[in-house]
Amino acid sequence: MSAAFRGMALGLAISLMPACSILPKAEPADVYRLPVAVTTPHNGPSLPWTLRIGKPQASDALNSPRIAVIPQGDLISSYKGARWSDPAPVLLRNRLLDGFISDGRVRGVSNDDSTVQGTFELGGELQAFQTEYAAGGVSVHVRLDARLVDGRTQHILASRRFEVSQPLTSTAVPSVVAGFGQASDRLTAQVVEWTLAQAAVAPKNQ
Repeated sequence: MSAAFRGMALGLAISLMPACSILPKAEPADVYRLPVAVTTPHNGPSLPWTLRIGKPQASDALNSPRIAVIPQGDLISSYKGARWSDPAPVLLRNRLLDGFISDGRVRGVSNDDSTVQGTFELGGELQAFQTEYAAGGVSVHVRLDARLVDGRTQHILASRRFEVSQPLTSTAVPSVVAGFGQASDRLTAQVVEWTLAQAAVAPKNQ
């Protein structure tokens, strides 16, 4: 057998080796959604305007399915073997969407995945969506810099920072996920009331 033939045979054998013997296996992960919110519809008349809710902007650390945690100082990490069903901005947008729909006062609510336009648009920046360790204990932090915009002119009508801290009694991932659900519900309730109040006083000739 010539040296050239032996080289070709060796190359073919290597190319046929199972990929799992060369590439590392992907780490399995549990996929979590935000717990389903329990809400009570508002008993009031339907308002004569519509709302489009956009995904808030976020840093690369938060615009990800990873469940973010700050174990100390300014170090941003994530829980091993666990991730969200969607990136954090999508989770919060969908929570806000559910909050407005469940409240029932806004005539029509849509999100930015559709081409439907709204009388008003709600967006902003997601500044925090993580668990934080501190001397006083562990808590979930959600912070949203919200903006309400005129859907036709794109003029900013109002803006406000919403921040919620939800203490945790356990650092197990299911308990952490439950804390994110509670924090998101509290923030959503605040955003709904603020949006309705700002829309009520918005200039009608925008």
